[in-house]
Amino acid sequence: MTKEPILVVLAAGLASRYGSLKQMERFGPSGETIVDYALYDAIKAGFKKVVFIIRKDFFDEFKEMFEPQLKNKIKISYAFQDLHSHLGSHILPLERKKPFGTAQAIICAADQIDGAFAVVNADDFYGYEAFEKGIEFLTNHIQPNLYGSVAFRLGKTISDNGYVSRGEITADGNNNIAKIQERVKIYPENGKIYYEENDIKHEMDSDTLVSMNFFCFDRNFVELCIQEYANFLDENILDIKSEFFMPSVADKFIQDKIGQIKILPVASKWFGVTYKEDGPLVRENIGQLINEGKYPNNLWNI
Repeated sequence: MTKEPILVVLAAGLASRYGSLKQMERFGPSGETIVDYALYDAIKAGFKKVVFIIRKDFFDEFKEMFEPQLKNKIKISYAFQDLHSHLGSHILPLERKKPFGTAQAIICAADQIDGAFAVVNADDFYGYEAFEKGIEFLTNHIQPNLYGSVAFRLGKTISDNGYVSRGEITADGNNNIAKIQERVKIYPENGKIYYEENDIKHEMDSDTLVSMNFFCFDRNFVELCIQEYANFLDENILDIKSEFFMPSVADKFIQDKIGQIKILPVASKWFGVTYKEDGPLVRENIGQLINEGKYPNNLWNI
């Protein structure tokens, strides 16, 4: 019997740009967080197990906040992202304080991931369509050489309050990803969208497909992350700002011809809390979705 798909929630970020534990902030009319909406959509779509990757120092607070409403609705487990995990013989610079990013988070959860899984960010509102497409792909199509990536249109993922990072997707002729390239300084200006690289400004099309870190992976992706992390540390251990990005490992999966990643496009608007100033818009968007009947006023009715 095939194991049921797992939902992995990346919730360990220090929120350096946002300035607080963003996944703990409440945005819904009955005190819901963005994580609550993600889990509501995931459960509705059919996910039966969630793994939260968090910082160990707020485990008790996190558990107290989410377990009451999730009890008997979905199986919950936890993994702790730690800066020192899987370093091997590498020695960290004393100045390094922040964990190495999303792909390292997956490694920290290796013991909790025993089958195909979807990955989402704790601070991104993806909407039901994304979870529905994700679990359908995980249930019917996932293979060791075939992953999936839920993709949004760039213009539906921009913040007016500062730079954002996005994984720019280049498609081949068969609706597979040909390349994922991380763009780290994307912003709107005078009705257009730009990114900067090496202080040079480049325009981007608002219809460009981008990854918002909603991937569907076979279990073998965990082993690929472990393998690539050793190489990453060899080259980047002394760079205290270096990050081991999940899309970078996914791109290597493609470029090394290990397999393909199917694009799973969604039409819905993404929103999230990259910056504290994004909060009012998140509340407004959630209120609009409630008015449209897509969510109840009290998500868990407890």
